[in-house]
Amino acid sequence: MVKLKNYNVGIKYFVLFLTFMACVSCKPKKFFVTKIEGKEIGITNQNKEVPAIEDFIKPYRDHIDKDLSRVLAYAPQTIDKSGEWQTPMGNLFSDVAFRKGNRIFKTREYKNIDLVLLNHGGIRSIIAKGDVTARTAFEIMPFENSLVVVALKGTQIMEMIQYLIAEKKPHPLSGMTFTIAKDNTSKDILIQGKPIDLETVYYVGTNDYLANGGDNMLFFKKGLQRFDLDYKLRTILIDYFEEVDTIPMITDTRITVEK
Repeated sequence: MVKLKNYNVGIKYFVLFLTFMACVSCKPKKFFVTKIEGKEIGITNQNKEVPAIEDFIKPYRDHIDKDLSRVLAYAPQTIDKSGEWQTPMGNLFSDVAFRKGNRIFKTREYKNIDLVLLNHGGIRSIIAKGDVTARTAFEIMPFENSLVVVALKGTQIMEMIQYLIAEKKPHPLSGMTFTIAKDNTSKDILIQGKPIDLETVYYVGTNDYLANGGDNMLFFKKGLQRFDLDYKLRTILIDYFEEVDTIPMITDTRITVEK
């Protein structure tokens, strides 16, 4: 006589086994990279693939070249970044950043920029005499730096001035003037034509690199507030070139050395 109880138990385990195998077989498989192969394609005239690459790139290159070659303004004379405490290029760049940046800052925050400080090393070219194009702006400012505004108290502005005196570099400065006394201290400090107040909060335009303490401008990191304008310095130059006919030579004195 067949023992049905044992038979049913066997069937039960067999069904469980089939169910388990079905689940395992349906589980997504994981694949792993075991080998990577590559081929070097030399961009030389001997490479048969070069013409195809050139044909593919040419429309894009021509479009970019046409855009960069657009004449936006005219420079009656060459504007460079040579000078002891201030330079024509630095004066122009900081003034333009001040003017263009203040429009945005005033609209967004209902406040005015008081002064602008940029770095001399960030200016990488000149404005040559003649036609000024978009390419000129890329040559002057090849980096992706944007304009930001940092709120600094008058005490931090004093640190900024001491930094400028110690550095002895013509960092672009707009909105502030001062005199370096014979003992290497500062005096006659004016911001927007008014004597500095150590307790007043001033809004200083600069680039994001310096705002983060770049070039050892650590006073910016003590700022009370920071406002990112999302406005690249290169774009500021291009916008300025587009709205003026002739680029001026700005040679006024911002930092005076006592004789």
